Amino acid sequence: MATLLYRLGRWAYSRPWRVVVAWLVLVAAVAAAALTLGGKTQESYAIPGTESQRAIDKLDAVFPQTAGASVQVVAQAPEGASVEDDRYRSVIETMSGELESVDGVEAVSSPYSDYAVDAISDDGRVAIIQVTLSANSEDVSQRTLDDVLATAEPARDAGMTVEFGGQVFQDTSFGITITEAFGVLFAAVVLIIAFGSLLAAGFPLLGALLGVGLSIGAITALASVVTVGSSAPARAHDRPRGGHRLLLFIVSRHRNQLATGMDPRESAASAIATAGSAVVFAGLTVIIALLGLLVVGIPFLSVMGVAAAGAVLVSVLVAVTLVPALLGLAGRRLAPKEGSRAARRALAASSDSPDAKPSFGTRWVRLVLKAPIVAVILVVGLLGALLIPALQLQLSLPDNGSQPKASTQRQAYDLVADAFGPGRNGPLIVLVDITQTTDVLDDLESIRQRLQDLDDVSAVGPGTPNPSVDTAILQVIPKSAPDSPTTTALVQKIRSLAPSIEDEFGTPIAVTGTTAVMIDISSTLGRALIPFAAIVVGLSILLLMMVFRSLFVPIKAALGFLLSVIGSFGVVVAVFQLGIGADLIGAEPGPILSFLPILLIAVLFGLAMDYEVFLVSGMREAYVHTGDARRSIELGFSHAARVVTAAALIMFFVFFAFVPEGAGVIKPIALALAAGVAFDAFLVRMTLVPAAMALAGRAAWYFPRWLAKALPNVDIEGESLGEHRSGLEWARGHDGAAVTADRLETPASTVPLSVEVPVGGTAVLVGPVGERRAMLATLSGRLPAAGGRAQVLGLPLPSDATAVARRIALVDASPEGGSPVGDLLGERLALSRPPFGSRRKSAAVILDRIGSALEAEGLPRVGESDRMTGLLPEQRIAVALGLGMASGVEAAALDLGELEGRHLERALRVADAVVLPSMSLLLGAPAEPHPETRSGRPLVVASLSRKAVLS
Repeated sequence: MATLLYRLGRWAYSRPWRVVVAWLVLVAAVAAAALTLGGKTQESYAIPGTESQRAIDKLDAVFPQTAGASVQVVAQAPEGASVEDDRYRSVIETMSGELESVDGVEAVSSPYSDYAVDAISDDGRVAIIQVTLSANSEDVSQRTLDDVLATAEPARDAGMTVEFGGQVFQDTSFGITITEAFGVLFAAVVLIIAFGSLLAAGFPLLGALLGVGLSIGAITALASVVTVGSSAPARAHDRPRGGHRLLLFIVSRHRNQLATGMDPRESAASAIATAGSAVVFAGLTVIIALLGLLVVGIPFLSVMGVAAAGAVLVSVLVAVTLVPALLGLAGRRLAPKEGSRAARRALAASSDSPDAKPSFGTRWVRLVLKAPIVAVILVVGLLGALLIPALQLQLSLPDNGSQPKASTQRQAYDLVADAFGPGRNGPLIVLVDITQTTDVLDDLESIRQRLQDLDDVSAVGPGTPNPSVDTAILQVIPKSAPDSPTTTALVQKIRSLAPSIEDEFGTPIAVTGTTAVMIDISSTLGRALIPFAAIVVGLSILLLMMVFRSLFVPIKAALGFLLSVIGSFGVVVAVFQLGIGADLIGAEPGPILSFLPILLIAVLFGLAMDYEVFLVSGMREAYVHTGDARRSIELGFSHAARVVTAAALIMFFVFFAFVPEGAGVIKPIALALAAGVAFDAFLVRMTLVPAAMALAGRAAWYFPRWLAKALPNVDIEGESLGEHRSGLEWARGHDGAAVTADRLETPASTVPLSVEVPVGGTAVLVGPVGERRAMLATLSGRLPAAGGRAQVLGLPLPSDATAVARRIALVDASPEGGSPVGDLLGERLALSRPPFGSRRKSAAVILDRIGSALEAEGLPRVGESDRMTGLLPEQRIAVALGLGMASGVEAAALDLGELEGRHLERALRVADAVVLPSMSLLLGAPAEPHPETRSGRPLVVASLSRKAVLS
């Protein structure tokens, strides 16, 4: 991974404008799609398969007049008056008539209708007009809403209070508020302080803003084809803005390296390889956590998770492609000025001199390490204390009672609750299948009475059959509020009555309505929480094992995260449920959002693992190089503490910016994440982690051998990168050689190979067939070396084996294969760029070179229809090398089989004549060719069975 990112960083650094323009084109394309297809976010909490949802689907089919969105028009007469008074009754009836004439209204139920249920309050001051719209909540036009709202003017002119309730009036728009702008401004200030440079601080900001643009544009376009909840843009919004921390990590490493005098391009590539590896795996952990929302099986959460995961992916791609390109444009201007605080800090970090002035991070970790058990007890005790409010957590989904006090839907909700009781805001719908009863009205009345006798039932409306008399509905008004546990219990009681009602009357029943749907969603979320957490945490622990090669580190990371979640829940319950400090942020006390626990776990776990990777990767790197467990804690922490602190502060304010002015749905999520980031970064990762690592000592890095073999080593510390850079520097010292081997060994070697082949030269490797074929495979990048080093065409082995394999053809001259030569050549040319222009011309040139080489040795030409099985050994060698040349490579490797004596010498001359003069050849043979063998190119003979170079 580190080597791959190193190459990517060098490439992007060297071609900055190409990369920048590509990103700008992508942003423009997404923006165009958003403007053309842009949709609107919606509050849709449907869960397919639940009883309430199945009942709603049936209701849509058998009661189409009730399928649309509903609106409650709540009218209150002035103090001392009644809605039964002729004057106000006339106004309300007139308003009902005007509502019926509004385009988009399906039905209107007057409070004075015989079928109205609990529509006039006991004191006579409040009446409810029930309006059913033609379209569902997502499809209601703004014109219809405006016309509905306009019908209130005559009643208000008469001195009445009129408010409107219903989900259609909830504001699901998404935008940037002034508070969020202050959050971004704070992030900029933190970055400037962290870097001590406006230019350096601008890079993370620019990358994060680009990520925001891409993510929001993509979400807006996506909302035109799928249902996207109003909180999804916020999650996709804050994830790339949180990309500050990813870019911060890379730019900080680059500036530190520039301060030590490293070449800018090498520094950028190295920063992408090392810090970028941590960024990639931290991002991957976040993506795993967010995609874990798919496991829950709830559409709106799935869309939210995919949207946020896509935003994280954008941030990672920006970090490893756009950032090195921007570093390339900046060049050495990003280097801290000599003598500046940033330069002194970078030099002190790189030298680890005991005389250097310790940073605040160094002083903090030394303080923690003086008494690590005390730090552990304090952190666990503080966050554990928040378990007390966390255990009082009550979950529900948002209704109009959680809307801002000034909104019309909140005013309607409060009027209804005060006049009728809280249950009137959450009526239940009981769907009755009456196809098997012959006494419909009497049976419906009996069922109504059975429901009326239940505890917590305020009223039950008369049964209303549909026109085809196969289904009826009864409206049940609970005594308790929609989000009350008592209402949840009532729904369960009605469902428990279903079997006895069906047995007695032959009428299956189902409970639905908005309140029942919300209860079913909460229940589904509760059941999904444990498997979701297990999958997310389990996969992430496995990933962290791969990264850190440790059992203790991933398990400790997961347990620390659990403490952060407890602390976060404790704060949210204290504010939004118990009301402590709720007025300060404009919050309304009440139950917590049902999907907050799952969303918090998904997002916060990813962030927690970010900080874990950034801090512990430095400790791991130091431990690998020093072997001193305690010293590595101090070194790793000191190098990463400043970056993690800046990243955590940025994320805290990114999330907290949504709290004062965010929508009611987003406020608790934002506060939970802000508190979680603060607890996790500053208490868990920067206090508990170094203390726990110190207590564990060397055992923190214990990893069973069997597990180490089973899991791939991703090398986040960049050990392989060091080998690659060393090999690359060594390879550059052999510019004139096509191949150089220095004590190179394969699993089949008896002695190491040391040889140098000039460009355009031929090397003959002499030895047993197994050894020479293994060596040819190693030199052509197909087989890992067992020891030593080599360079092929300027690329080091083994670190650049993949690139070597693309530039050298390993061909086979065995007689197997029944395809005609022409077909083999055509297939090879179709897979690569023809070396001599068109495919036809290239095929003709290659066949002619093969024929001419064979004729020069007195051998017959090879035709397109000839097959390898019928050719002489020299002919097969010529064809094999021709096929290799068709691949457009710079060198070819071929074992000559068992040819010896004059046949070997003739084969060498044929090979020399077939390939282009610029190509180099690596050939395996069982014996040495004659010293006077003619060849138009330099010939080197090396033995694989003794150390001497023969030629």
